[in-house]
Amino acid sequence: MLKQILEDLLKIDDILFIVKNQGATSEIKGNFLTIRQKDNWITIGDDKGPCHMHINADYILKAKFVIEEKVERTSYSVMFFDKNDERVLAAFFTKMYDEDKKLNQKRKELFDNLFNKYGKQETIMTN
Repeated sequence: MLKQILEDLLKIDDILFIVKNQGATSEIKGNFLTIRQKDNWITIGDDKGPCHMHINADYILKAKFVIEEKVERTSYSVMFFDKNDERVLAAFFTKMYDEDKKLNQKRKELFDNLFNKYGKQETIMTN
């Protein structure tokens, strides 16, 4: 299930993947990235390219569709968590607003379609 969700996210333009911990943050734009899986490891991007990530599919137990209300806008993302409920990876939908701070309904529809595809459940168990 994890690989399928990641594949679906990679099909959407302007997705920003963020890997974050206390010591570092890595941001990778999803556009044009490849995905493959060998055993429990999912690789996004090309090993020989400028950036890629390896995800241990056994380590990520759930995905959450997150809508965060902020002061001037609402943020839309899919976040991936480990057994301790720590966020391992997040995929943010970017370019959700125009220069007048109006929500781009087509971008929101992409988020809604993905949410609907996975049963309209906020939290999905990935393995």
